[in-house]
Amino acid sequence: MGELNWEDEMTAEVLADRYGIEAETVVQVPMGTDTVTWRVVTSSGQRLYAKEYPASADLEAARAAWDMSEFCRAAHLPVPRVWPDRDGNLLSLADASPWAVVEEAPGKVASCAMTVALAEHTGVVLGRMHRILAAYPLPRRRQHVRWRTGSVEDALARCDTVLDTARRQQCGNLDQLQDQIAQRREDLLTQVSRLRNRLPEELVEQALHADFTRTNLLVRGDVVTGVIDFRAARALPAWELGRAACDPRTLSTSGHWGDCVLAMAAAYRSENPTLPVAEVHNCARIALLYMLFSFYGATTAEYDLPQEAEVDLQRYWSERQRSIRRLIENLTDLEDALAAGPACPGGIL
Repeated sequence: MGELNWEDEMTAEVLADRYGIEAETVVQVPMGTDTVTWRVVTSSGQRLYAKEYPASADLEAARAAWDMSEFCRAAHLPVPRVWPDRDGNLLSLADASPWAVVEEAPGKVASCAMTVALAEHTGVVLGRMHRILAAYPLPRRRQHVRWRTGSVEDALARCDTVLDTARRQQCGNLDQLQDQIAQRREDLLTQVSRLRNRLPEELVEQALHADFTRTNLLVRGDVVTGVIDFRAARALPAWELGRAACDPRTLSTSGHWGDCVLAMAAAYRSENPTLPVAEVHNCARIALLYMLFSFYGATTAEYDLPQEAEVDLQRYWSERQRSIRRLIENLTDLEDALAAGPACPGGIL
């Protein structure tokens, strides 16, 4: 192994001591915000990621996430293997820091909109995962449901907080953000009650990945080759389906976004027929409500991100804004098409 800086050398020592892994190369990579991540190539040519958690991390939640990941991999879903340490632990402690080691999966995160074929395969994977996880014990962590039960008044107050933060951070896009927040205020006041009134009174809750989004899916062509970064929470399958199907990059940049939603929902239904059909039909409505109550990315300086990641987060916020408009303007037609089932013709939206 060539000369390493002290952090990379420490990682190599942890891998040797706790995992019996001889590292040929160790390179830190900018992945995620909860861990420090290294890409590792072993002396035998295996490609791994080593992840170090902060000492303050919620170890129970981290263990639950890796355990769920292995549960899904054992069910033959496209999930990379988590390596146990010498003691059989998926989360290993070294010098008071928690570590995890996971195989590198093929493929990469898609940077562009979904194709209809990729949306369909994503629906297959997600439906199969939800069907498998229906038998998994409910995690301690619970996904928030502000979109369903939160008050509009609190969301309007958050609008004020966002603008105050932007002014303190001296955001360069303050004029644009003010216009976006004004639109969000109007949508919260005029849309939320109408959207909530048509939701089923009871929605299924179970153990879920809870962050099954484009940035946590590795793809090759139109095939999902890896599902990563499990959050492992109890949540609503219809919420996770809607969030995946209404991917903001696809909604904001593709003329085929409606066909992608329909293809994913139909494929999901074929793999998970036990979820009540009304919940599948309401997945886009739920995704719209979720977006309306989320302000992630409106300001970015507080996250202390590298420049490239900060620009990407700002883009994500703008894409969400455009997605909200598209869903509001087309929701009736989209839900009619969802209710009509997979036989409906393409190009409806």
